[in-house]
Amino acid sequence: MKIVYKTTLAKTNDTSVVLIKVENPDIAKSAKPGQFALLMLSREGERIPLTIVEADKETGLVTFIFQELGFTTKLLGTMKEGEGLFSVVGPLGHATEIKNFGKVILIGGGVGIAEIYPVAKALKAAGTEVASILGARNKDLLILEQELKDCSKEFFVTTDDGSYGRKGFVTDVLNELLQNKWGAHHIYAVGPIPMMKAISMIGKKANVPTIVSLNALMVDGTGMCGCCRVTVGGKVKFSCIDGPEFDGRDVSWEEVQMRSRVYRDKENHICKLTNL
Repeated sequence: MKIVYKTTLAKTNDTSVVLIKVENPDIAKSAKPGQFALLMLSREGERIPLTIVEADKETGLVTFIFQELGFTTKLLGTMKEGEGLFSVVGPLGHATEIKNFGKVILIGGGVGIAEIYPVAKALKAAGTEVASILGARNKDLLILEQELKDCSKEFFVTTDDGSYGRKGFVTDVLNELLQNKWGAHHIYAVGPIPMMKAISMIGKKANVPTIVSLNALMVDGTGMCGCCRVTVGGKVKFSCIDGPEFDGRDVSWEEVQMRSRVYRDKENHICKLTNL
């Protein structure tokens, strides 16, 4: 499975957000919004879950967007067009429910913006009015602005440092939309765990279904290893086969935060050893 196209969407001194198109006709013909694939760079490498941003049935190309954060994403960032991946398995996970919901608020934080994009396109095509709220640390890390704007009835951008759009957080805009009775029937959010947790608490208070995508740590990706287990509504679920989407109002966020930190020290150690 070859990387046929690669470009950098955003770049700062400490990280980059990269788009790649990979040749995989089987995934391209069957993928739906909200699903993901597991990528392996080499036989000995780890499997990383990446949301399928676009799937072109005609060309057989599948688009992924990732941020260079951990060892494998940094290594993937060094690969060039024409180089091959060891494996790409998918589509995995349940697809997003797409229908005319009336009004939906979509919120993307950081690279999570890439994950709400296919959902926004599909919801608009189904007749839903979409309000999109994009959040980034700064202007340099904002991605897919025009693409999301084209899908949205209402559109907002926030940056932590105020370098672009509105200074503040996506939760500020969400609260205003709900207080001004925009009338959203659903909230859909993807981004950093603290962001999704905060949005879920707002959705719970407003009594609005709040869907989040939990791309948790995965090893097997088929429900066999149990690494991606989360507690939702008091029941054990697995992100890879029961998700990746859940109603954030029912998620045990403390458990999700704990699991996200399990291998952080080892990850940082490997990155230092390999100068990635």
